[in-house]
Amino acid sequence: MKKLFKLILNTIPRPLLIRLSYIARPVISLFLRGKTYTDPIDGKSFSRFLSYGYDKQRDNVLSPSTLSLERHRLLWLFLKNETQFFTSPARVLHFAPEQAFYKRFRKLKHLDYITTDLNSPLADVKADICNLPFAENEYDIIFCNHVLEHIPDDTKAMQELFRVLKPGGMAVLQIPQDLKRATTFEDDTITDPKERARIFGQYDHVRVYGVDYFDKLRTIGFKVHEVDYTSTLSIEEVKKYCLAKGEILPVCYKP
Repeated sequence: MKKLFKLILNTIPRPLLIRLSYIARPVISLFLRGKTYTDPIDGKSFSRFLSYGYDKQRDNVLSPSTLSLERHRLLWLFLKNETQFFTSPARVLHFAPEQAFYKRFRKLKHLDYITTDLNSPLADVKADICNLPFAENEYDIIFCNHVLEHIPDDTKAMQELFRVLKPGGMAVLQIPQDLKRATTFEDDTITDPKERARIFGQYDHVRVYGVDYFDKLRTIGFKVHEVDYTSTLSIEEVKKYCLAKGEILPVCYKP
């Protein structure tokens, strides 16, 4: 029965899991409870994580409790261990806020926390990332994770992110990235959702970023730190938290 339940869970798309999360998560957590893997966001442990992926399924990556993926847990650990995000006052702008973070960040009283997106019901401000309704130098911290690969004019979006970030401010701009690819690939003639999923990894992505992503951010004006945070962790910790070994965090600063 337990094996059948796990099999059924692995066929549920993550967006549907998120919509059903308030009902599904307690049940999922009960069936998968254990001590092998831990979600650092809430500290809960499980016998395994769920599989997830649009074009290709990745095994053991989706947390049953927070519905976080590898990138969310990596960012959480970096913020917790390497920054003052959880202790120092800051004005924060969060694009397309992730379910794993939204309520937790909102509860942090020392933050002036603003969310934005064009469509998300979690957005405080409905806005186009290429034409933001914010003043220059307004935010100390910006989170814009797995957003730019959806934006046809990502150069304009990057310029807007740079504009609204304060001098000395930090922006974490994660994207799905092929580190074996030297240059970014995009082709706006590819419009079929199935072809986009096959080529770009998801039906609504418009490019595959290569290693040149970091240099593009630098041309915008950012000082970019290519943070391989998993290299600072033990092999046991990478396995325990179900992280993607070698994933790079683009941590950007405005001079």
